Amino acid sequence: MRVLVAFSKFSLILHSRSWPCRSSVAIRALSSESSPSQSRGFLPRFHSQILPTSKDEVIRVQGDEFWHMTRVLRLGVNDRVELFDGMGGLVEGCIKSIDHNGSDIIVLEDPTILSPQSIQWHVFAAFGSLKGGRADWLVEKCTELGASSVTPLLTERSPTIAENRMDRFQRVILAAVKQCQRLHEMALRPPMKLHNFISVVSQSKASFLAAAEAIPILNVLSSSSAGTSGLLIVGPEGDFTEQELKLMTDAGATLVGLGPSRLRVETATVALLSTVMLWSETVISGTFYQQ
Repeated sequence: MRVLVAFSKFSLILHSRSWPCRSSVAIRALSSESSPSQSRGFLPRFHSQILPTSKDEVIRVQGDEFWHMTRVLRLGVNDRVELFDGMGGLVEGCIKSIDHNGSDIIVLEDPTILSPQSIQWHVFAAFGSLKGGRADWLVEKCTELGASSVTPLLTERSPTIAENRMDRFQRVILAAVKQCQRLHEMALRPPMKLHNFISVVSQSKASFLAAAEAIPILNVLSSSSAGTSGLLIVGPEGDFTEQELKLMTDAGATLVGLGPSRLRVETATVALLSTVMLWSETVISGTFYQQ
């Protein structure tokens, strides 16, 4: 039996006998039709940078995930859990032992590896100047809604973003990934200056830019040949300057409207992302209706 230590560069090889795990039939609902991208019931899910390669291996969970497992959820020996690596890997295990520094999880089955979904929308929003947790909320909701990545745009009216906020955003993403049961972690890209972003727009097949008084997004999508991937662009408080808008539209961005109301940066981002995600789902399922 191999024992892997999560959050470590080293692995320790040990031998051990099988360990009986507490039955969780009462809280789990298994189905052959369940999507592998979702939890197979209500097992607590924890992140691990390392996943075992086969059944009966043991992996050690430490750090924040260990604290959440034992101090917050108060799980104990023989409780069943799920481990995921944020790159499509998922495995079910059972807590074999607990000490002051971590818990050992014995793997009950071979890991499931899921390929990334075909819907790939990348959010570029100028949210560096948002205060009072609004930027955290934006990042959290983008994660829950299924964005592939989020990149803070640096513009004339939102020129900077603190480095320590990027570290916090990464923690927000991990918590949201666990809550919404994503297996592929949303990527948080380094901040990008708008003049560097123009080349990204010009190389993308679809780039939708939220703008006041533009053609409604649903009208644009219904007449668009765009697939299920591309860029979603939202400006800062006070919006993009006229020069910035011209640079992006000249590079190929399409202006889209989100309704008659003036929206906050985080509201516009969520409205735009949720719309294109739902539209993409209908395209893939073949239920898209075009007038």
